[in-house]
Amino acid sequence: MDNNLLKYIAFVKTVETGSFTKAAHELDYAQSSISKMIADLESEWGIVLLERGRNGVCLTTSGEQVLPYIRTIINDFEKLDGYVNKLNGIETGTIRIGTFASVAINWLPNIFACFQRDYPAIDYEMLLGDYDEVEKWIEEGRVDCGFLRMTPEIRLDTVFLKNDEYRVVLPLGHRLTQKEKIDIKELDNEPFMLLEHGGKTEVSEILERNNVHPKVRFTTWEDFAIMSMVEKGLGVAILPEMILQGAHYNIEVRSLEEPYYRKICIAMKDKKRLAPATAKFMEYLGYRE
Repeated sequence: MDNNLLKYIAFVKTVETGSFTKAAHELDYAQSSISKMIADLESEWGIVLLERGRNGVCLTTSGEQVLPYIRTIINDFEKLDGYVNKLNGIETGTIRIGTFASVAINWLPNIFACFQRDYPAIDYEMLLGDYDEVEKWIEEGRVDCGFLRMTPEIRLDTVFLKNDEYRVVLPLGHRLTQKEKIDIKELDNEPFMLLEHGGKTEVSEILERNNVHPKVRFTTWEDFAIMSMVEKGLGVAILPEMILQGAHYNIEVRSLEEPYYRKICIAMKDKKRLAPATAKFMEYLGYRE
């Protein structure tokens, strides 16, 4: 591998891990080698890329500005390497995927099992985050593709994958468990566990759209915490079906009379310029160009 490319990889891995030591461990180099490669870059370019401190390293302003370009160079090399291997009949490469928890737990394992069986030489890396984090990782080039909730605001290429129905989650013995389906207005003024992180999410939008105002007692992005709270009788919740699959909690689940869905998609910067390994993975999600 080109020496400059090694330096770029060392720099990006140090940024991602926040430490020369951790980067060296992941890349199987000595810490001194990682430190020297980055020092060489700084000397060649005449800028300081990283601030060194007792708690690790962080990007300087100059480092922040060059990081997207370095990521692009690394990604383009991986794509080139994949294409050359494909021309030689060798299916290799690494797929970097961003995803949120319910997809990682209930959907991807089966896909990965089938994919690895057919293409054992292709590796994958998975980063777990919320919608905003996954979208940012795709834009920055930290991942090749990522799972998101499909919305008009997404500035990426997207491919719709499936509808995930929102269900009402109730404690055992709750008065609404007597119903097969629930009118969302019956949740007005109910103690409520809200699945939300950062900005407003789809559950809040559904409630607002129907002019429903429950008593929000607990707000979190951790879906298992929501189910645990409901199990203890602390309130009710609305959660996507995929989150509820395989959950071992003593709770009741009901559909809404008017169903609502989150549209799950796979997103990428440019679906016409996918690396061979990523394009192959997309086929296992049901997408072909």
